[in-house]
Amino acid sequence: MAFPNTRMRRLRASAGLRGLVRETDPRADRLVLPLFVADAEQTADVDPLLGDMARLTISQTLERAREAAALGVGAVILFGVPRHKDADGAGAWDEEGVVQLAVGALKQALPELLVITDVCLCEYTEHGHCGVLREDGRVDNDATLELLARTACSHARAGADIVAPSDMMDGRVGAIRGELDAEGFADTPILAYSAKFASAFYGPFRDAAGSAPAFGDRRSYQLDPANGREALREALLDIGEGADMLMVKPALAYGDLIAAVKRETGLPVAAYNVSGEYAMVKTAAAAGHLDEDDAVLEILTSLHRAGADVVITYHAMHAARLLAERR
Repeated sequence: MAFPNTRMRRLRASAGLRGLVRETDPRADRLVLPLFVADAEQTADVDPLLGDMARLTISQTLERAREAAALGVGAVILFGVPRHKDADGAGAWDEEGVVQLAVGALKQALPELLVITDVCLCEYTEHGHCGVLREDGRVDNDATLELLARTACSHARAGADIVAPSDMMDGRVGAIRGELDAEGFADTPILAYSAKFASAFYGPFRDAAGSAPAFGDRRSYQLDPANGREALREALLDIGEGADMLMVKPALAYGDLIAAVKRETGLPVAAYNVSGEYAMVKTAAAAGHLDEDDAVLEILTSLHRAGADVVITYHAMHAARLLAERR
């Protein structure tokens, strides 16, 4: 019915009314905190504005994870910064690698905290690409699959609750699922970076992880930001290969894809609120251009409203505090 019988403002008149009819309700246990785990020799100072992206030793990782768990954050996702790199990224599946050791330490100290591991070779290869290279310098998709599967199994043996392949190789979900099942890890879920775009928003991450390509770029295997239908095809292919959860990365400029992936697949969807998006908020807040607290909560609310069940974000601990204060 039209005005004046219908007055949309009636249910906005007080905080109690607004809370009663709120459609989207972010929670701390649906947030995932990214952590960069390094050998002691690999720790480095970062811009104070980006302190949540610092490289941490294993002991520092435990301390940060303990703080996150106390705030109710649902999970952490680990990225490794190894001491040594080589052409094949062998450190990725090293049973004594920094991620494997960190996973073991976390599961022993905080068994209830979910630990997700990033499965990719870019942090471990001397050339910074996400797979092994052919003689012509291009990534060899099929030769990379075995190495990714080997990496995922090493993480599962260490105790990872979820493995998350981020490489964007064709067929990697199926290769990982087959290897996990063969090794006795049939119950380990795969969170597939299904819609990972060749984005301008990854810069701070690549500095923190030491994973920038030494030459070229990743456009031959990451998605073109213009291609939404192709992203949906990727998601559906990953489901067919055994993915249990799907990810859209980045988040803020891709709300349409978050909504489409959720609508078309019905699977749990994660949105990665990436490093460049985080840096923009921190920089703008430091310059006095916006209120950081309100901006963080608005971003998280918008991603959940779009359809994200889980949000991976460097704001996780800050957001968890805000959500507790504003309940």
